[in-house]
Amino acid sequence: MTLLCFLLDLRTIPPPLLRDLKQSLLQLANLYAVTCGRGERERGAEGMPLLRDRLGLCYLHKGGAPSSSTELKIVYRPGQNFSLRDFHHAVNNLPMDRFMPEFNQSMPSESSDQDMSLTNLLTSKELYTWGGHHVPKKVIIICTSLFANAEAMRKSLLGAAEQCIPVEFMVWEQEDANVHYDVSEKLNGFINSISDLENCVLRRYLSDSWVMCGIVKRWLKELKDDVEQPLKAVFLFKNTIVGSIDQIYCNLFASSNQIVDGFPSCQTCRCHGYPIEIAVSDKKRCPLTCHELGASDLIDNAVRVGEQTVLFLPSFEGCQKLQRIYAPITFSIIERTGMASLSEDVIEGTSYVVTPSAYHEMEVAPDESDKSNLNTQLFHGLRGALFHLDQGLVCSSTCNTDTMRDGTFQCFYVLQPSDKGPMLLRRLAGSEEILPIPEMSRANNHTIPQELEKSIQSSLSKIELREYNPLQHERGFHPKLNWLVKESLQFGMTHLPKLLKVKYGPTKIRRNRTLLVLQRSGSSFSLSMK
Repeated sequence: MTLLCFLLDLRTIPPPLLRDLKQSLLQLANLYAVTCGRGERERGAEGMPLLRDRLGLCYLHKGGAPSSSTELKIVYRPGQNFSLRDFHHAVNNLPMDRFMPEFNQSMPSESSDQDMSLTNLLTSKELYTWGGHHVPKKVIIICTSLFANAEAMRKSLLGAAEQCIPVEFMVWEQEDANVHYDVSEKLNGFINSISDLENCVLRRYLSDSWVMCGIVKRWLKELKDDVEQPLKAVFLFKNTIVGSIDQIYCNLFASSNQIVDGFPSCQTCRCHGYPIEIAVSDKKRCPLTCHELGASDLIDNAVRVGEQTVLFLPSFEGCQKLQRIYAPITFSIIERTGMASLSEDVIEGTSYVVTPSAYHEMEVAPDESDKSNLNTQLFHGLRGALFHLDQGLVCSSTCNTDTMRDGTFQCFYVLQPSDKGPMLLRRLAGSEEILPIPEMSRANNHTIPQELEKSIQSSLSKIELREYNPLQHERGFHPKLNWLVKESLQFGMTHLPKLLKVKYGPTKIRRNRTLLVLQRSGSSFSLSMK
């Protein structure tokens, strides 16, 4: 779990890129609020749950006067509890008119005030106190061109290293950058000057929606403590793969992270703003003081974002309750997609077998038999056409089939055809849910020796090849439970606790001087009072 301090050099970031970066920062805050992990669910001094603040935001800009120097402005300082409202306010108010094209074109080679501004941040005592001294911190510098004085920058980075603060440079390259100056030469020179610093890394990016999405998820991983380390796995083979080796060691990464279905409305106490939990009785109490609350002591127009964040609204318009689905679910067809190109890592949740339903099952008139037959023909005709094209249908619905609730957000599904019989409905991850593929898994340029390839092929040929049949792959549920019951029967009845037994026949039960008679009639019971 790391506190991230973002520093945007607004002089070098053009407005279109800045708009994308602002959206990425807002998405990071939103996901952090609704998907907090184990480490963030802490309690404050008052005993109430809180979401630790792990975000800071500042920027560099030139003053209004032509001769003014570069200024560092901190617009969001992390407090104890993360404020989604305040962070949104800070991001939305980042000025859009501070871009200086001439700065990128000239690239001064002497020491300049921008180096001093960054030095002031990295050496600031305030930065080290954010979140407490025990919380790891990281500074992320976002720009399109680098600071000129490498020596001054190196001293600043060394000072940060002494405080165990890593610094990451995110350099966004422009397509027409080479028109003004040789970016690669200056970039390589800067990289060489900091290559020996363990606390510093430089990454280069091109502005792209996929890149932006991946960066947000990488930032989220650094904020959270429950997704940092992959699961370790070993795949064992019955036969050796090469030599005496019969196993392969791997890392397991989650491909998606499901989010909430919506933001349910809630009541809060007016005194502290804490959500009121569902009360057993009609009386409602403040979660902090346990004082009984009246109608005037409650705030009704509030929504809950995740577990620890509450937003107060000016009206009830945004307040909704997540409803459980009982009626037929509506799936809207969006587009076709090739099944061969559909990546399995975007599929999540439970899959559903899809068969045609008769019209009487959909509560229509019984004289609609012709339409029912036509519906079945349409189903199988669609299945066959999609299978012939090797395509599926991407659908959307507000119903989440995993939770069976009608939420605020769209869920996406793919209707997958088969050669014969039913189709399959599988849920697809949305842009908010997908997680970036580890960089190591993208590398596909490994040279495999020919002898090793032959050995692997020989090992695979020894593994039985057959179509997967779930009836031949029992998990062991029934044998285990049968064994437990058998052991319990052998244990005997002498050590069992005495359980309440209901006698079949008139039974008199005395309750508060009222005579209750429990009478059995066939397989049912009746209770009368005498």
